[in-house]
Amino acid sequence: MNLSVVVVDDEPLIRSGLRAIINAEEDLTVVGEAGDGAEVLPLVRRTGADVVLMDVRMPAVDGIQATRLLLDSLDPAPRVLVVTTFENDDYVYDALRAGASGFLLKRTPPDDIVAAIRTVARSESLLFPQAIRALALAHAGTPAPSGLGEYQLTEREQEVLRLMARGLSNAEIATELILGLQTVKTHVANVLSKLNARDRTQAVIRAYESGFVPLH
Repeated sequence: MNLSVVVVDDEPLIRSGLRAIINAEEDLTVVGEAGDGAEVLPLVRRTGADVVLMDVRMPAVDGIQATRLLLDSLDPAPRVLVVTTFENDDYVYDALRAGASGFLLKRTPPDDIVAAIRTVARSESLLFPQAIRALALAHAGTPAPSGLGEYQLTEREQEVLRLMARGLSNAEIATELILGLQTVKTHVANVLSKLNARDRTQAVIRAYESGFVPLH
């Protein structure tokens, strides 16, 4: 499957570097570029991009606002992969909470960048689970006393969510729980639906913030 990608960054040099890395892959194609978040929605509407590489800090409309606008306006919406200079940037966690599926550092090696694009497009495992856990820990408040009780997850769905938080793929969860792959996919879909989460990233963040999955 060929994946179409939009690159959004206010620095032309970063855009050209990412474009060269992505277009060097047979299954990835850059279909558009933007220098500010304000340009993203019409660009994605026009190109139908599968994945957006989104700079988190831009002068007019930042990556958080642009991500929220994309996900609120389009159905289906593309996967958003935030690109940032600093791993502990508050903007990154806010972008993940707004609906981004993961994040990359600008110094990430090229092979890891293309692997990350494929991972978020397939949405079958959590991208960089330890980094997301560290961000959640850095921004941890007081967990909601109800945990995830209000969402009425079954015991099996709770097991699946814990394994999702560890970064296991559907196939790995199937092996761990001795279940069929299709059964795991059904459980994952139920978890996302019950938590009203767009993807695994939002579900796992909710699990951390509620205290359902301990951060320590």
